[in-house]
Amino acid sequence: MDKSAISFRNVTSANFKKFTGKKLIAFDLDGTLTHSKAPLEAKMATVLHRLLKRKKVAVVSGGAKKQYEKQFLSNLGLSPEDTANLFLFPTNGSAFYSFEKGSLTQRYAENFTPEQKQKILSAIQAAFQRTNFTPDARIYGELIEDRDSQITFSGLGQEAPVELKKAWDPDRAKREPIKAVLDELLPDFEIKINSSSSIDITKKGIDKAYAIRKICENLDLKVGDILFVGDALFPGGNDSAVLRTGIDAVEVIGPEETVELVKRILA
Repeated sequence: MDKSAISFRNVTSANFKKFTGKKLIAFDLDGTLTHSKAPLEAKMATVLHRLLKRKKVAVVSGGAKKQYEKQFLSNLGLSPEDTANLFLFPTNGSAFYSFEKGSLTQRYAENFTPEQKQKILSAIQAAFQRTNFTPDARIYGELIEDRDSQITFSGLGQEAPVELKKAWDPDRAKREPIKAVLDELLPDFEIKINSSSSIDITKKGIDKAYAIRKICENLDLKVGDILFVGDALFPGGNDSAVLRTGIDAVEVIGPEETVELVKRILA
């Protein structure tokens, strides 16, 4: 059954008492632990260090492993002995990494076959042609990124500044026609308009609800053992799928609220 997320500003003392009993805190990455595509800040690293000494922590994102390494792990500064409680679920749980003796280790990866990748890439090009889509003159990074278990189209490129991404397609008018063609050409895949400028393509059924189920399966937990924290838990937001699992969830407005939330849970 779907549950509603609680806004951080509406979390009560009773809620915090309940949250302190959770065995694992799961976080979205962009907009929750960090600003979009920005490095983890020192104040966030500090509270996460404290949290990891007391609870398991999972990070669930549509990003690939290399994005986790660049944006999150390289700025977290954990010693090998502090990594035992940290678990990473890139590309919405279609891959899973944990630490073994301080070394990041892949536990599974549900990657596309070469044939699936080619089918998806061909469909994207066909969708561009049928919708008369022409990329902007300036693209920041990759327009189409192969994340092995997910292929992502980013309208301005993966590395575009956040302000430009937000302004590029606020009403989804540019992406909806492309998605409609992809839905037709790729009926056996999941097509999701994500964030402010991208479209994600995964195997059928893979979203953040899937990631929560994989967390439970791989870490021997129940949904009731987990608190999810994200910035897009509103209807249609890219975190909202987790609510289908019945999970307790808190919606934050940026990393600053996440820091305060964690401090309150620790207190």
